[in-house]
Amino acid sequence: MTAPDHRPLAAGMVRAIALACRSAPSAMACYLALTLLTAAFPVAIAWLTKLTLDTVVTAASVSAVAGLVAGLAAAGLANAAVPYATQYLRGEIDRKVGLAAQDELFTALDRTVGVSRLEDPAYLDRLRLAQQSASSPGRMVDCVLGFVRGLLTLAGFVGSLLVINAMITVIVLAAGVPALTMSVRLSRLRAAMLLSISPTERREFFYADLLTSVNAAREVRLFGLGGFLRGRMLADRVAANDARRRLDRREQSVQAALATLSAAVSGAGLAWTVFAAVQGQLTVGDVSMFVAAVMGVQGAVDSVVDAIAGGHQQLMMFGHYAAVVDDGPDLPTSARRRAGTPLRHGIELRDVWFRYSDGHPWVLRGVNLFLPAGTTLALVGHNGSGKSTIVKLICRFYDPTKGAVLWDGVDIRDMDPADLRERIGAVFQDFMAYDFSAADNVALGDLTALGDRDRIERAAATAGVHETLRGLPLGYDTLLTRLFFSGSGDDDAQTGVVLSGGQWQRVALARAFLRRSRDLMILDEPSAGLDAEAEHDIHTRLRMIRSGRTSLLISHRLGAVRDADLIVMLDGGAVLERGTHDELIAAGGTYARMFRLQAQGYGETAARRPEGFPR
Repeated sequence: MTAPDHRPLAAGMVRAIALACRSAPSAMACYLALTLLTAAFPVAIAWLTKLTLDTVVTAASVSAVAGLVAGLAAAGLANAAVPYATQYLRGEIDRKVGLAAQDELFTALDRTVGVSRLEDPAYLDRLRLAQQSASSPGRMVDCVLGFVRGLLTLAGFVGSLLVINAMITVIVLAAGVPALTMSVRLSRLRAAMLLSISPTERREFFYADLLTSVNAAREVRLFGLGGFLRGRMLADRVAANDARRRLDRREQSVQAALATLSAAVSGAGLAWTVFAAVQGQLTVGDVSMFVAAVMGVQGAVDSVVDAIAGGHQQLMMFGHYAAVVDDGPDLPTSARRRAGTPLRHGIELRDVWFRYSDGHPWVLRGVNLFLPAGTTLALVGHNGSGKSTIVKLICRFYDPTKGAVLWDGVDIRDMDPADLRERIGAVFQDFMAYDFSAADNVALGDLTALGDRDRIERAAATAGVHETLRGLPLGYDTLLTRLFFSGSGDDDAQTGVVLSGGQWQRVALARAFLRRSRDLMILDEPSAGLDAEAEHDIHTRLRMIRSGRTSLLISHRLGAVRDADLIVMLDGGAVLERGTHDELIAAGGTYARMFRLQAQGYGETAARRPEGFPR
């Protein structure tokens, strides 16, 4: 992936400033006013200093000198005070713009229909850079106003220098051209460097997360993986540091050369000024004015150069933010989008083929399935046979590579994805354990239940986890995590509780039971990780919930699917067998063989070591 260059930088700058003006209009107006004032202060102080010195040398009246001194003191005081106000305004702009930009960024992410982009390393790199550059509009404003301030100050000092000597003015300005050219080039190199090390830094964050994650802690401790992961993390940090160091060294050498050039110009100009003053061509005030003007011009040129270079780099980074915000739909949207309707007929997969990309193997190969409304369809098969992929396609996390998924005969690509998903309840095999309270963890299944404790408790009771949640230290208000304080008043982290895997499984089921009135219930390994008694209890509850409803059930435990209206055996992404439990057993195929193996395993009192199993 290359840095975004498809949009003009000028358009990006206008967009960033417009966002800042919308987010913080009052702060922006005040910041602009102070910018104009701070641009005038150095020139005003230089002229007041010149006039004061000339007045003192000519032995003018005390009142004249006192007035100039008072003006000089007032200008100096204001020049010292204004930066503090400017710093506050800059911070206020950054805060408001950062909030608005973050909202805009994650609103754009929320518009994404599927999940494929979040599995794309290139997109994840751009997304991370976009998050980092969400404050770019505020920094862009700082650079633009810094540029304006520098130009105004530069104009004032250039005019002052022209009064003294035009040739020196030209030389001082010409000395700033190399600084401008090199700074812009260095800003491009820095933006490219940040992009190039993004994958390395992402790996570093990954290893750091493994070293600090409670989920990984058991294996990391037991297998002694700490040193190994730390070594990889530090190796990536070293690689990123090396890239930064190389650019820093290049910048330092360039800056040193430019500083030498600036010092040479200043020294030559000062020597000429002093020589001219000795000859009576310039006054003492002219000498002080020249010194202040030379320093002021060089300072203003440096300010302009820094603003251009910084603004250029911020624009390059802002391009990542704009690219994510402006990304089109990840899945095609139909111009004739149709509203979803209650499921009356059924869900059909018609000649569905799917693979994640042209370079990946086929996950599904010409699958034809029909799930009649009001019935339960069970999908069984070995790992990788395509069961969970079918779930992803029905939820429209992906679109079929070929073929179609139909909802009452309507291609779901022609339906509003949000409307489609509103009609589906699900428990996924890799369900989420949110670091929220117990009540919120259940209510996330249907946000209309937030604050409705009766609905939440009924769903938890249906899942068989009500007594567990009610018995927590703070009941349903107990945080199911140790990451945050509970907010109970004493900030006691011990009030957070970590549930067992089986308890979390039931919380996830309660989440799904909040949506029990939906048209389709998807149960992807709903009893995975449960003991035999808990598994029996869960499936008994599920049979009650599924009765008369449209359900898609996935399980490796074939005993849990035997009551399904239709069982489909998948193998290698294709339908191998289909029928009721009794029909498949009578057929004596793969399903019957797997069922007997599982039944035999439950019935044996002493397990035999499989052939080839290491001793």
